[in-house]
Amino acid sequence: MIDRATAAVLTPWRIRGAYFESCNCEAICPCRMVGGVKGGRSTHGICFGVLSWLVADGHAGDLDLTGLAAAFVIRYDDDEPGSPWSFVVHVDERGSEAQQQALAAILTGELGGEAVLRLPWVSKPSELLDVRASPIEIEDGPAGHELRVGRAVELRASRPFETDEVVACGIPGYDHPGTELLADELVVDDAPFAWELSGNCAFASPFDYSG
Repeated sequence: MIDRATAAVLTPWRIRGAYFESCNCEAICPCRMVGGVKGGRSTHGICFGVLSWLVADGHAGDLDLTGLAAAFVIRYDDDEPGSPWSFVVHVDERGSEAQQQALAAILTGELGGEAVLRLPWVSKPSELLDVRASPIEIEDGPAGHELRVGRAVELRASRPFETDEVVACGIPGYDHPGTELLADELVVDDAPFAWELSGNCAFASPFDYSG
């Protein structure tokens, strides 16, 4: 948690760039908006996965956040009252302590912002398990999308899911349609989370948050 004085120094803020995620749902993830119709319950009731952001341009107050990345490892259960989230936050080890703190504060909702306050781990009951400084690599090229978070996360998605519908996700925002993908692999070893998946859903799009 940050105090009021720190929050004041870090506002106004804005981050924008590339969003990439994957979870254990089947493609197209039922949480997405497809053809303008909002989604609902996850494929299996219990959802677990990884979310990531690469900041192409960003700041918090006078603090430059450009080029930094963050990733969440998450889990929630649709059948638990309130569908509470539990999650681990990874912030880019290349950033200074102040930059890491600012990025974590933005993405966990401590600095407000209309779009961020609607995010499920902010608007619903949630448990932040840990904030960890980690090496984070995010790549977006002709071969597809890749995310590596130290030894904790390995995610690759090279195959678009074929659809004629416009697909959007509420996390980067429904006003930022993206590409539904099939994950080549989603491997997590990040206590208390661990799994290995392939063929599950993934998604990539731009994002733009401010506050």
